[in-house]
Amino acid sequence: MYTKPIEQLAVASALDRIGARRILQRIGVVHDSASGLPSDTAEVRQLLTDDAFDEALGRLARKLDRDVSGVKAEAAGYLREMSATHSARVDKAWDGFGRWLNRAHDVEVDEEQARRVRALSRQHSLLFLMSHRSYLDGFTLPVELVAHGIDAPFTMGGANLNFFPVGAIASRTGVVFIRRSTSDVPVYRLALRFYIGQLIRNRRNLCWSIEGGRTRTGKLRPPVYGILRYVVDAVDGSPGTDPLIIPVSIVYEQLHEVSLMTAEARGGRKRPEDLRWLMNFARSQGERLGRAYLDFGTPISVRERLAELHADDPDGTHAVERIALDTCYRINRATPVTVTGVVCLALLAADRSLTLDEVLGTVAPLARYIEWRNWPVAGGVNLTDRATIRRTLRELVSSGVLSSYDAGTETIWGIGAQQHLVAAFYRNTTVHVLVDRAIGELSLVAAAETDGDAPEVAEQESLRLRDLLKFDFFFPARAEFTDEMHAELVGVDPTAVDLFDTFSAADARRWLTALRPYTAHLVLRPFVDAYHVVAGRLADWEADEAFDEKRFLDECLRVGKQWVLQRRLANEESVSLELFKPALRLARHRGLLTSTTPELSKLRREFADEITSTVRRINEIASLARSAGAQL
Repeated sequence: MYTKPIEQLAVASALDRIGARRILQRIGVVHDSASGLPSDTAEVRQLLTDDAFDEALGRLARKLDRDVSGVKAEAAGYLREMSATHSARVDKAWDGFGRWLNRAHDVEVDEEQARRVRALSRQHSLLFLMSHRSYLDGFTLPVELVAHGIDAPFTMGGANLNFFPVGAIASRTGVVFIRRSTSDVPVYRLALRFYIGQLIRNRRNLCWSIEGGRTRTGKLRPPVYGILRYVVDAVDGSPGTDPLIIPVSIVYEQLHEVSLMTAEARGGRKRPEDLRWLMNFARSQGERLGRAYLDFGTPISVRERLAELHADDPDGTHAVERIALDTCYRINRATPVTVTGVVCLALLAADRSLTLDEVLGTVAPLARYIEWRNWPVAGGVNLTDRATIRRTLRELVSSGVLSSYDAGTETIWGIGAQQHLVAAFYRNTTVHVLVDRAIGELSLVAAAETDGDAPEVAEQESLRLRDLLKFDFFFPARAEFTDEMHAELVGVDPTAVDLFDTFSAADARRWLTALRPYTAHLVLRPFVDAYHVVAGRLADWEADEAFDEKRFLDECLRVGKQWVLQRRLANEESVSLELFKPALRLARHRGLLTSTTPELSKLRREFADEITSTVRRINEIASLARSAGAQL
């Protein structure tokens, strides 16, 4: 197919309009133009005439020992592949589709929070970094932003969702499709970095999942840094830019897709996204499932935070990671407690069917603690209201998460068959509220056991647990974390404020018997049990044998199932790839996966012993809870 240069531009633009150019490129019929096309978006046109982009492409071409013109043409193709725009007509139709797709839920937005965000949007580019529990998130947030007078964002989406005809439409509603694996495509990475930077310089609002993908456990996953790293590069290279990160929490009372996600967490195969998948997903949303809650956290000025971090660490080695962790911490702080989460927590804690009065009795101490922490409850409901709890129980029975039995003297409710992981998903949407409390309880157990300085032992134990769990949960800086541990102690005994540095092991034992609610066994056991499996298998792995992650995780799944049957684990919830992987990240962080690490076998055994000791202390809390005649 030979055409003259002017004709080439016309042909390329015409092919763009009908969505055919990329298909013809893949089969080699046409080649991309490094010059601007009439169909190019503003960002693509700007970058193709940008001297800095041109120089960067030249440097990369020399590094790769490739022809410069070929690298430029390749980069231009990638820019057009990922570029997006907003068409008013298409946006309106897409918003309507999004509202219909999300018809299972009524979305509630905190109006005062939205008003503050709208005011910030007049002066700043806003980066909406959201939690990701559902495919619906990408529809919910842009629709609600526009409804509250905030410019629609450019939403970063996985290229797995770029299938015909959805991709061609979505890219005209601001969806930027990004490839998930680019380690062997350096030209693509460079094009993406400059494209993100140009969006920032153009003061566009951006939106993406800080987790990089949906959670399969219900709690926030560890962050990914790629896009945020490009944002930081843009801020460093553009003195006039001052984007704000807006942490966003989206939580649902129930979701249709949870059972599929929990199956994937057990090693099940994920179905690829295509048109048939979308049709099935849309059809599943026909059944009502209650409310979705959208909340905005405390903003972060990227420029100001970078300045603070560079003051502490001039090299800025971990600046991106620190900003990501700050964001995740603030997302959790903005995430309200749901009634669904509390009810599932109560029933998972009991591990048997309960009457309504028993559910209320189990929830009551938790509700008091949440009120003491001044933590928001979704919808502002009363967690101890009888009608609210009964309605939630019935809704969970209707969706199959719970089962009920009413042929006896009164109705009882319990976790449905094969539904423990689903119930755990909903419980984990609330678990972040209780992590500090759970760590405080285990620190008191350590202090109660010591013959030495009890306050010092408690503080060191809390910091050890913070380090142990840092790949599963998000904590503030060490000094602020220590202050929060002191606050938890005051919550147990208000007179303890004067005893931070002087309490004894006997005081710790007294406080332990007075605790209500007990939470460590409910909050941390599923995660620490998963760590127990990983640490145990790692201790048995030959030190001089190359580490094979896939084989190791498969072995953890098999051994974990065995330990459940042997009652060495509390339940099957801990046998999950989503729980094994953070434990493996911790082991890698400690150098326990590298065969060249000195005294590797010894270090692996010490790791296993540390986890075993933590499991023992969790069991101590569980024993105290049983002795007190309460599950919480």
